[in-house]
Order: sequence, then structure tokens, then C-alpha cells
Amino acid sequence: MSNVIPNPTSPLSPSAGPPALSREDMAWVENTRDAMSVEAQIAQLFVLSARHDSAEENEGLLAHAPGGIHRFPTHDLDAAWAATRHAIERSDVPLILSGDIEGGTVSYPFTTAIPNQMGIAACDDLDLSADLAAIVGRESRALGYNWSFTPVVDINRAFRNAVVGTRSYGSDPDRILAQARAYVRALQAQGVAACAKHWPGDGMDDRDQHLVTSVNDMDMAEWRATFGRIFGTLVDDGVMTIMSAHIALPAYIREKLPQSGAQAFAPASVSRLLNEELLRGELGFQGLIVSDATVMGGLTSWMDRAEAVPAVIENGCDVFLFSRDPAEDMALMLKGLREGRLSERRLNEAVTRFLSLKAKLGLHRMTLDERIAPLDRVRDGLRQPDHLETATRAAAGSLTLVKDRAALLPIDPQQHRRVVVISDEGTSFFSGAPDRDFTPLRSALEGRGFHVRSFDADAMPTPDDTDLILYLIGQEATPSLSHIFLDFTKLHAGPRNAMIQFNREIPTLLVSFGQPYYLYDAPNFATYINAYASLPAVQAALVERLVGDAPFTGVSPVDAFCGKEQLTW
Repeated sequence: MSNVIPNPTSPLSPSAGPPALSREDMAWVENTRDAMSVEAQIAQLFVLSARHDSAEENEGLLAHAPGGIHRFPTHDLDAAWAATRHAIERSDVPLILSGDIEGGTVSYPFTTAIPNQMGIAACDDLDLSADLAAIVGRESRALGYNWSFTPVVDINRAFRNAVVGTRSYGSDPDRILAQARAYVRALQAQGVAACAKHWPGDGMDDRDQHLVTSVNDMDMAEWRATFGRIFGTLVDDGVMTIMSAHIALPAYIREKLPQSGAQAFAPASVSRLLNEELLRGELGFQGLIVSDATVMGGLTSWMDRAEAVPAVIENGCDVFLFSRDPAEDMALMLKGLREGRLSERRLNEAVTRFLSLKAKLGLHRMTLDERIAPLDRVRDGLRQPDHLETATRAAAGSLTLVKDRAALLPIDPQQHRRVVVISDEGTSFFSGAPDRDFTPLRSALEGRGFHVRSFDADAMPTPDDTDLILYLIGQEATPSLSHIFLDFTKLHAGPRNAMIQFNREIPTLLVSFGQPYYLYDAPNFATYINAYASLPAVQAALVERLVGDAPFTGVSPVDAFCGKEQLTW
């Protein structure tokens, strides 16, 4: 007789949702849940964030007995290892460790740096994508992670959107789905739960849900053919978790409630209709739903905190992500339960699902060394030669030549010896992201005989002293920027200088190490390259292609011309 019992809430389709638990694992879930006080069950729903790897921070987080800790990248492997091991060891109920392990510059410096999702999509090689996901899984597991809030399955349609961009696989739903399927399968095969985000789909609105409640304005026929198909297929493939975002889908709400008014624009994170009827009912998802960060403006501008805290769980999310004041938010959750704004049914379901995820990952059976090995073994598992070789191949394969109307390329030190670099420093919302540094690119050019100098607003470049102007620009997708654009005021050191353009007098090359749409702000620039991220391996591979030692093979995952004919000329 089989020792596997079905989840009592599983759908009719056996392929929908993650696999059922064994009798022993289900018993562990139920016994652990039932032994908890109400306060402990509420604490179990919280995933709190860690940014510093300090003992003080660790103790402060563990004092709340949360269900999980979300670790942002830091720069010291010894400290990261010690903090992670300490947190696991101190938790009575197995602690889940999550991260936004998206690639690009948002990664630990002691791990294998891979391109961001758009860079991976530009390689247009699903086998390579799966290999990269397996590297992420292996190295993340070595560092103690069990859950990655990836892949991003948003459709990058609103080209001014600052937060989707390079975090997405592009604008083609078919490409997005193929990449996401490869990623989820490879990551979960390494024992790390994947999380498809951002439900019900970002990228239609050029606003950022970190700042406002943004809107997916698709009608339901288009939504079902695109986002519905993407999420639904991943559900059938067994994606273990989905992130419910602070994004509205008014067409679905009005399909159910034609007179809904302002409620049509409720964020999914507090929408029972979107989470329970559309995601669970129509798509059949039975895995875990995690809210997006509850400190974001898309939620805090919609609903006051006392309402929002219990509403997140009551309306279908199983995990409450982040808190500026965990003790206060846990008290608000308990108050909501006592006042009937959070039902016992939903509390029970949410705790059961979170414990079930931990059981599916086998956390309750693992020893401390199985969760995170001794430091020397962890170090040995990172940046292995085959990992670095695969990442280097992806960095080179991502580089995309968008246009070269002036036949500028390849450049050579005879014709283009005197190079002026105009660069921006970039920025990142994400804790642990490194400062951008173009030293690898400059050094590689100088090593090939080019004379490189930085732009000086007091000595503007002229055709008499400059053979090539090289713009090194580009912001990787990051929260809270509102919009992206090519800021000539900053690049040229002043608003009057911003009006000066050199491209008709001096050969000019524009390279984006981030978002793929900067040609919109420089339509008359004749040569433009998308590199997607400023990783050192990307910079080294770019120089090889600039001088003609290797071809550009990247395939643009988006329309880099933004639908504007002007940009093509």
C-alpha cells in the first residue's frame, strides 16, 4: 500500500501544485502546527529580512520566532555563514531561508555571478538557462537557502517601467514561459523552492508597485492567453510557491463584481478574488502564496496597517513578507484574529501550507550540517571552475548589438585611439549590491592600445582631441526609481551641458549595462549595444566584441526601438 496520502485540499488535476506529502511528513506538519500556541502560529507566518549578518541583528530577528528569514547579499562569507548557521541552530521549528537570487549585480561577491534574467534570455539558449539555474540552486543551497523568490515572469511591455526591465525575460510571453519553465525545473531539482512572481503580472503599468498600487490593465481574454498561460503552466509543472503582488487586475474583479468601483483596483496581495478564486480556483494552484513585501507603497497607500496585516492572510496569502516592526505587526495579526478580520480557517490553512513547504523541502529531517555545511565545505562549493566557465559563456552570449548604422564597429586603436568615457555610477535599491566599476572595461581597452580618459566638463571633447566617445550607462531594474531615462544633465555635468550632443562630430558608441531602452533618449545615436549588467565578465566579453575578436550573438528579448521608427535610423 502506498505511503503517500493526498493533500486534502489538492485539486482534481494531479499535476497542479507540488507533490503530496508522505504520511510521516503530513503527521509532522499537523503535530507541529497543533502544538503551537496561537501566537506561535502567527509568528510562523512571518518572513523577516536580514541585511547585515551581525549577531545583534540575528538575535533581534530570532526573538520573534519567525517562520523564515530573508537574507540579502553581504560581502563577507565568514559572517554570512556564521549568521545563517546560528539562525538555523536557534530555531525550534525549522527556519526557512529565502532570497531574491535574481542574478546580475544583486548577488554575493563570493558566489558565481550570472547575468540577470534579461541577459539570460538574450543568450536564447534554454540548455544554458537550465545550467545557470542549477548553479544558482547548488550555490544557494550551499549557503543555506531553501527558497528563491524567482523567476520573475512579468511581461516587459511598459518600457519606462524601472522595476521590471532587466529582472524580466523580456516582452514575449512564449519566451518568458520557456525560460521560466527551464529555470523552475532546474532550481527545484537542487532542493530550492522556486517562486513565480509577480502575480497577477507586472510590466503593463510604467509605475512601480514599490511606490503605488500599479495596474495590470489587460482584458481577461488577453490575460488568460498570456499571464494566465504562464502561471497556469508553471502550476502544472509543480512550481512550489507564487508571490502575490500589490498589483490590481480590474478586469477580473469586474468580471465577478461588475459594480465593484474602487475595489476593482485592490492589490492582489489583499484580494480574495485574485488569490483564491483566480489563482487557486481557476488555475488550480495548491502550493504556497507569499505576499510581496508588505512595507511597499502599493499596499501601504491602499490600506492602513491595522487593516492590512490580517487582510494579507485572510485574503489568500500564506506568508507575510517583511515588517518594519515585527512585534507590532504580529500584535495586529492577533488583534485581527480576535476581532474576526482573520478567520481561524485561514490561519490554520496558512500555517499548514508553510509547514508543508518546509516538509516538502525536507527541512525537518536535515541535520545542521545538511542545512549548511562547515565553512570550508561551503567555500569549496562556491565559484567552482565549471560554474565560472558557464557564467562567462552566458555573459558573452548575452551581449546584443542593437544597431550600428555608421558601421563604427569594430573599433581599433589606429582609428579610435583617443577614447573619452562618459559614464554614470548607477544605483541599486538592493542591500549588498556593489558599486558599479568600469575598471575592467577601461583596462582591457588600454591593454589593446587605446588611450582612455574620463569626460571633463571643463574641457569638452572635440574632433581634434577625441576619436571616440564611449557612453557607459544603464540602470539595472531596481525598485523606487519611478522611471528610467538617459540623464544627460548628470552625464554632461549640468543642465546647459545636457543640450550639447557630440554624436555628429565625433564617432559615438552608447552601451547600456542595464535597461535595454535607452536609445529612446538618444534616437540619433548610430551605434548602440545592450549588455544588461556591468559584471566584470560582461565587460571583458564586450571589449572582445568591440574590437572584432568575437561576434555579437545576443538576441534582444524586447523591442529596443520601443516601437518608434525614428530610433532605427
